[in-house]
Amino acid sequence: MHSSEDNARPTSAFPIVPAEVMTQLPTQFFATLVQKVNREIAAGHDVINLGQGNPDTPTPGHIVSALQEAAANPLYHKYSPFTGFAFLKEAIAKRYLEDYGVELDPEKEVAILFGGKTGLVQLPQILLNPGDLCLVPDPGYPDYWSGVALAKAEMSFMPLLADNAFLPDYGRISQADRARAKLMFLNYPNNPTSAVAPLSFYEDTVRFARENGIVVASDFAYGAIGFDGERPVSFLQAPGAKEVGIEFYTLSKTYNMAGWRVGFALGNRDVISLINNLQDHIYVSLFGGIQAAAAAALTSSQDCVQELVQRYESRRNAFFDGLGRIGWTAEKPGGSFFSWLPVPNGFTSESFADLLLKDAKVAVAPGIGFGRHGEGYVRVGLLTSEERLQEAAERIGRLNLFV
Repeated sequence: MHSSEDNARPTSAFPIVPAEVMTQLPTQFFATLVQKVNREIAAGHDVINLGQGNPDTPTPGHIVSALQEAAANPLYHKYSPFTGFAFLKEAIAKRYLEDYGVELDPEKEVAILFGGKTGLVQLPQILLNPGDLCLVPDPGYPDYWSGVALAKAEMSFMPLLADNAFLPDYGRISQADRARAKLMFLNYPNNPTSAVAPLSFYEDTVRFARENGIVVASDFAYGAIGFDGERPVSFLQAPGAKEVGIEFYTLSKTYNMAGWRVGFALGNRDVISLINNLQDHIYVSLFGGIQAAAAAALTSSQDCVQELVQRYESRRNAFFDGLGRIGWTAEKPGGSFFSWLPVPNGFTSESFADLLLKDAKVAVAPGIGFGRHGEGYVRVGLLTSEERLQEAAERIGRLNLFV
């Protein structure tokens, strides 16, 4: 038994003072959203949660079976090779060649990651010194900010605006920022705007990066998810891309393997070598059984991926049919499993999201959580059934906000 006196005792014999860098990490905006949603659920309300980005369907059965079989293999009970098994790197190289026509050297141009997020956060620490500049999209994935903060570097935000198809305009980047920048993050299909990028954009990106000595980091987490018969374009498809940058790929979205934590960095040999070097000091690579299952996912039939994309496209269409009925007009997403929707006049993104949660019991992510230029929008995840997405639109429609 613990007394109340025990609870009152200090947890440490002396003050624990965090390193300065820990105080500079960005606030986890979406932790607040989760708390708000959980309060509504705890109060007994039926909340349709469209605010998060966690795939809602299970990993395909053949991948799970591959893990179950591999887990019994004593080979994988030992330490894995520090840079991972060659068969997994060969599998991702084979997949990129088949899907994008991109040739990769498995040993020199592929690094295995503990999920894509790990690489995204590590890269600024690998390439940036304190005070160096990183170009980041606004709105964009907040964990780009985390890596820059850990490197004690600085950020310059590239606005993603509707009038430029949510692509950064390199002509608007100042000469001072071009001179200082050493790294740039891109992400298409985009989280949160759901925009897709054409090959011509990546060709412009390669020219911009080469002229200014900036390493490009393409976050291709949603690379498998494109709609209306269009496959998203990989940055590495642009001529010269491997000379100026790398791409991050993950199995989280393509195969519903978010909890498995399997990702890759692909491209420039010097950067890949640096990533492997840092990881040698931190990890001993992924459990071999997971690597074997990941290779099975990449090399077996891709029918499960096509079915997943069709499911998201059907959900998109069902949801936007519902939005049309209530008068909420927005651009249909071209990729990813998100929709980027403008808020009605008179609301901020956060006040509108709060209203939907309070009065419609529908959770969405306020755009401001992704950066200053996310204001005026909310992000909606297509991560529930068509029926629930249509019900969400109906609930929002009853608020009469779009008449």
